[in-house]
Amino acid sequence: MTDTGLTHLDPLGRARMVDVTPKEPSHRRAIARAKVFMSADTALAVARGAIAKGDVLAVARVAGIQAAKRTPELIPLCHPLLVGAVLVNFRIEDTYIEIEAEVETVDRTGVEMEALTACSVAALTVYDMCKSRDKDMVIGEMALWEKSGGRSGHYRRAGDSHAPHDD
Repeated sequence: MTDTGLTHLDPLGRARMVDVTPKEPSHRRAIARAKVFMSADTALAVARGAIAKGDVLAVARVAGIQAAKRTPELIPLCHPLLVGAVLVNFRIEDTYIEIEAEVETVDRTGVEMEALTACSVAALTVYDMCKSRDKDMVIGEMALWEKSGGRSGHYRRAGDSHAPHDD
């Protein structure tokens, strides 16, 4: 850590990756969620499999999984991790699709960024698959919902009233 307390800066103020080599590997897990808000007609079309580009949720699931594995290529100071598991699930409501990404590893640093990246890329894929039908879609409410493992321990977002879901 620098004199300023910033962990991602070296003593000269330059960006650096935090040194995690002294840490012991441990089981770590993170869950992130986001919503893609859309018209009721579009949500119904997704549920019925009636989107012209194909199976929206199947494509978004694979996109989210790929994104979790490639997070260090996208976020400059993220450590490459051995991602052990990635689950991407959906809940279709009247005017939105909720996306949940869960990532697990046994490593020296957490997988919060991998879960958030999986969630965001899955949301962008839903948007891409549905954009010809609904130009007013909005991606929002992306947040870390839960994490476990590591020095900071367990965290669960307040207001998490429903358990992880599956489509």
